[in-house]
Parts: sequence; C-alpha cells; structure tokens
Amino acid sequence: MSSAATGRRGADRLRELLPPLGVAALTGAVFAFVGTINPNEPGHYPTCPFLWLTGLYCPGCGTLRTIHALAHLDPVAALGLNPLAMAMIPFLLFWWGRWVVRTLQGRPRRTTLAHPAWLWAFIGVVMVYWVVRNLPFGAFLAP
Repeated sequence: MSSAATGRRGADRLRELLPPLGVAALTGAVFAFVGTINPNEPGHYPTCPFLWLTGLYCPGCGTLRTIHALAHLDPVAALGLNPLAMAMIPFLLFWWGRWVVRTLQGRPRRTTLAHPAWLWAFIGVVMVYWVVRNLPFGAFLAP
C-alpha cells in the first residue's frame, strides 16, 4: 500500500472525527462561557419562558446554574440545582464516547440513538420529573 493511500485514509478519518470533536469544543465553550458569566446574577440570561408564563419549573430550569456549578467544580451544588441534568451527564458522555470509538474504528454511524423503548422511557422520566418538581412534596427537585 502506498503512503499516499495511507495518508488519504488518515485524512478521511480526521475529517470523520470533526463532528464529535466539534461537539466537544462547543460543549467546552458553553462551560467556559457559563462558568465565566454567573447565571445567579440577574440580567445575564433570559428567564425560562415556561417559568415566566406559568410560574412552574420546566425540566431544564436550573441547568445553567448546574453548568456554572460544575464549571466551578461544585458537583454537590449542581446536583441540588437540576438532578436530572446531572443524571444525564454519564449517558451523554457514554454516547459521545461511543461515537468517537465507532468513528476511530471506521464503523458506520448508527442512525438510531437507542432502542425506541429506552427513548420512550426517558420521555416518561422527564415528564414525571417535570410534574413532581412542581408539587409540594417534590420541592427538593426545584432549583
């Protein structure tokens, strides 16, 4: 095999790695930005539209403050602000890592993220979390 063919394959593999590396770079930029500009101070970020309209917390309420806490290496505070977001981090890291490994192995991208039953279960968990965090006994889930 010629070195030109090997070099071309290496360039193709690098090109295929650009999307997962781009996601990692974007995630790092978000953490850097939110870690620098404190969401606990009013006026830096818009209010959650659902919270503004209804006075109730959506499943994402507290996520900016969770990211800020994680950027400042305070996972306990982050867990108290949005436990669902914290629970999702290992899954997101797993899926991203699987994407990178499959790309490095030259395996084709999967067109499905997970089995539909798992996705429906996740939607169910989000819906239950959404309701429970707005009930009096679920106040510990509120940001």
